[in-house]
Amino acid sequence: MSKSVYAEKNGAVTTVILDRPESANTLDRATADALAEAFIAFEEDETARVAVLWGAGGNFSAGIDLVALSGGRGNRLAFPAKHPDPLTRDAPMGPTRMRLTKPVIAAVVGLATGGGLELALWCDLRVAEEDAVFGADNRRSGLPMMDGGTVRLPRLVGQSHALDIILTGRPVGAREALAMGLVNRVVVPQTARQEAESLAAAVSMLPQASLGSDRSSVYEQFDLPFTAAMENEFIHGMKALASGEGRRGASLIAAGVVSGQDFGRNAGVPGIK
Repeated sequence: MSKSVYAEKNGAVTTVILDRPESANTLDRATADALAEAFIAFEEDETARVAVLWGAGGNFSAGIDLVALSGGRGNRLAFPAKHPDPLTRDAPMGPTRMRLTKPVIAAVVGLATGGGLELALWCDLRVAEEDAVFGADNRRSGLPMMDGGTVRLPRLVGQSHALDIILTGRPVGAREALAMGLVNRVVVPQTARQEAESLAAAVSMLPQASLGSDRSSVYEQFDLPFTAAMENEFIHGMKALASGEGRRGASLIAAGVVSGQDFGRNAGVPGIK
């Protein structure tokens, strides 16, 4: 860890914090490397189930540190081998080429622009404050997207919305981002971290074998034809069933210990009433 990146843990939830408020949490090479290391530590921590990524000081991240870049101290520019390590740490923004086995939730405050937008897109879910702003403001500097923005954004919001954001570089507010599917929750100012951590805690209490199985299938299906994706889902599902988790859960519901009808409310998942 470094002074600009550190983690705080509460039970099964690990919050990774970007703390360079003087530069709107932009990432130079050292900070990007430290962020990647923080998520490797989360992935390898067997007691950690869900992570939250949050920016201190009023901004999520305004992307690459342009001062460092213009001074010849740019971020990493490389691409991994044909079959890269899922914990590869060579992306310009640090962890954006990683494929973790556990969920990450972005708690978005202030700016999530340029590479910061790409960091938010890398996360599984995004909780944004009402006054948060998303955008590809790298359009103005002439920098291309190299941290998955042109891949993940169309998959989240569709090609038309994605091109509108990418080609114009215009700012997108939280409510518009919610309407197009870029954001999952909009919360009042100064509560994104708390709300994201509450959501993370709720997810961490759900049966993890089936959750991980379904999450893996969702990500892997993009690379597969339909029939192969269906088979892959079945393979993941059989592994989850072999854990015995589903049988235990079914027994609890059958015995009335857990109500299937009220499952979401009992699990405490925000957004389910």
